[in-house]
Amino acid sequence: MAGSRTIPYAVHAAIETIAAPAIMAAPLLLGFGEATAVAGIVIGALLLGLAVQAASPRRTVPVSAHAGLDYTLAAGAAIAGLAIGIATGEWAQGIFLVGVGAAQVALTALTRFSVPAGA
Repeated sequence: MAGSRTIPYAVHAAIETIAAPAIMAAPLLLGFGEATAVAGIVIGALLLGLAVQAASPRRTVPVSAHAGLDYTLAAGAAIAGLAIGIATGEWAQGIFLVGVGAAQVALTALTRFSVPAGA
């Protein structure tokens, strides 16, 4: 499995830095409801914070913990999507958030969580 981890950690952080604002804006641009907008903004903000600190040489979150936090965010997005879908019947909104979670799982699973010595 280790050989299939092809995305370097720095690229992972760059992808998250680009994706986070898109996750925050998409519910508003797509005309989704308030609950989905709030969930998207919270998930996007947390993801952006995690990504920005990952790119810094003075990381506040150890590289070893980053994957766990990514998976936790992915689970939160999927659970929020299911809850919104069930509570409101707006399944397009729920599918959007579940898709965000699935994309985060895929990105995390394909990432090599290591940095060069001294970086």
